[in-house]
Amino acid sequence: MDKLTICEWAEEDRPREKLMRLGAEALSNAELLAILIGSGAPGESAVDLMKRVLKDCNNNLNTLGKRTIAQLTSPAYKGLGPAKAVTILAACELGKRRQLEKVEERLDLGSATAIYNYMRPNMQDLDVEEAWVLLMNQNFKLIKAKRISHGGISETAVDVRIILKEALLSNATIVALCHNHPSGNNRPSRDDDRLTERVGKACEAVRLYFADHVIVTDGSYYSYREQGKI
Repeated sequence: MDKLTICEWAEEDRPREKLMRLGAEALSNAELLAILIGSGAPGESAVDLMKRVLKDCNNNLNTLGKRTIAQLTSPAYKGLGPAKAVTILAACELGKRRQLEKVEERLDLGSATAIYNYMRPNMQDLDVEEAWVLLMNQNFKLIKAKRISHGGISETAVDVRIILKEALLSNATIVALCHNHPSGNNRPSRDDDRLTERVGKACEAVRLYFADHVIVTDGSYYSYREQGKI
């Protein structure tokens, strides 16, 4: 009986679809390698081909990374040509280099001063208002900073739904809002107060911690958190 090709597998069992659904950590080494080579040979799927290759390497990725292109393209591995062999060895080399890299330190934005110092270079020369959302993990380490609006001289419109969408997609647990006042006056307006209230209620509804709303000018800032207004 001929083996099924990956295209004939149930969709939930296909490596690419499985990775998108469950994440890369849910896949076996053979499945991850199968994604890289894309296809196997007639009668043998990419996953089965890579299972055989790994078996010959004692199921050890370090051993696989020491294989030569000639070894990987031997007649024993029909369907594994030079291009696929190069892709496998390149992936192994990237894995090795990753182990040598230091973990990137994320910026700590646990205070209004830290938020101001981070955002001021982006905002100090603007002649219109911009609003940014700062997305953080539970330790106030920055995951992502994203501009969410670019407006007029005196105000900018902020869609709270965009803030929630960005936070949830980034797996953030802490949110801070930041916008500038081109006038140089850091005092909040009534619109700023209403926006802060809306964002706070929206974050509470989805169990996000609303850390602060910081208004930035060139030389000073206003923090709703420091003023006890959050």
